[in-house]
Amino acid sequence: MGTEPDYDHLYETAENQAGYFTASQAQNCGFSWERLSDNVKSGRFMRLYRGVYRLTHFPSSPHEDLFVAWLRTGLQAVISHESALTLYNLSDLLPGEIHVIIPRTASRRRPGLRLHTNSLKPEEITTREGLPVTTAARTIADVAIDGLAEELVVQAIHEALDRGLTSREALLDQANYQSGRAKRIIYETLTGNTPQ
Repeated sequence: MGTEPDYDHLYETAENQAGYFTASQAQNCGFSWERLSDNVKSGRFMRLYRGVYRLTHFPSSPHEDLFVAWLRTGLQAVISHESALTLYNLSDLLPGEIHVIIPRTASRRRPGLRLHTNSLKPEEITTREGLPVTTAARTIADVAIDGLAEELVVQAIHEALDRGLTSREALLDQANYQSGRAKRIIYETLTGNTPQ
């Protein structure tokens, strides 16, 4: 006979993820596949995608697609690029794909997701709306590198500074760390000069 599932432990896990959890996390709390299925049938859990669930007494997040993408790609993944820009509300652009930075060893077969294997320093990751996301400064550098229209990058820089989401120093650090287009746009926007 198996052990009884630990609903409290699952709740604690899901609470830190806005009510979302993976089948693997549920199994770590003692839930068999059958018990997961029973909880979906009874309405206690909602299955959102293969292996991704939400506790039904948690409201659906306006960023549910990002939670599903994050949990599909693994807990080491980080929301990034245009998806992070949207999460910060720094652009009216609606990305056609969800952008996620994943470890280099992660599986790259994820339909509907744009996966990146860029290196991230720990200080370039933060949490927003319960999701791991690149900092505003790193996000701006990433979208500049990725080719987002220059006027949208400049707009994002100004809005991020005006709303206190980043600092001039953090943006200049990103500019100095990057090269090419990202360095030029950030540097020119902040200083009015071309980088040396």
